[in-house]
Amino acid sequence: MKKTCGMCCIAIGTALLIAALSIVLYNFYQDKSGGTAAHEILAELKKEIPETESSGESEKGDLFLEYEIAQKHDEPIAEADGQACIGIISIPSLELELPVLSQWNYPNLKLSPCRYKGTAAGGDLIIAAHNYRSHFGRISELGSGDKILFTDVNGKVYEYETIQTETIVGKDIESMEFGSDTEWDITLFTCTLSGQSRVTVRALLINS
Repeated sequence: MKKTCGMCCIAIGTALLIAALSIVLYNFYQDKSGGTAAHEILAELKKEIPETESSGESEKGDLFLEYEIAQKHDEPIAEADGQACIGIISIPSLELELPVLSQWNYPNLKLSPCRYKGTAAGGDLIIAAHNYRSHFGRISELGSGDKILFTDVNGKVYEYETIQTETIVGKDIESMEFGSDTEWDITLFTCTLSGQSRVTVRALLINS
């Protein structure tokens, strides 16, 4: 009887270990696939983005033109590898550079970070991504003063500085969209491992 119970315990333990290993391998596969897909899109997107001009002045010195451009909230879009993109997000401290897809949905999130809401020009851009290490899985490591760069498809670079990292309850949409502090220009967020909350990073525009 004791031998039978022991064999059953071993069998159950083995099954649980196999199940756990399967989950780990599946998550690893998803992470790797997401990273590969994002870099394929990134390579194509870089071909579409013109080189950034060093001059900070608007074309022909027309300040009114610059003002009008700043008021337009229609983010320019370029197609790369069959995906509509609004630009490239770069986080130097995490050695991360990824394309940002124009529309968020679950199939797109498996490929790369996506625009959740807003625009860089409007100062209210929110970017969502899976917690793959190859996507936003390490943004919780960002601290105050870390740089975030967003380059739109016209080559304009927006430089931000991190001011806040917080965890928001997943269903608290208002806090995600507005935050506890109104002084932010870009938000990055991803799920926690449990999927019940969102790791959220806010940053201020310091140069564009």
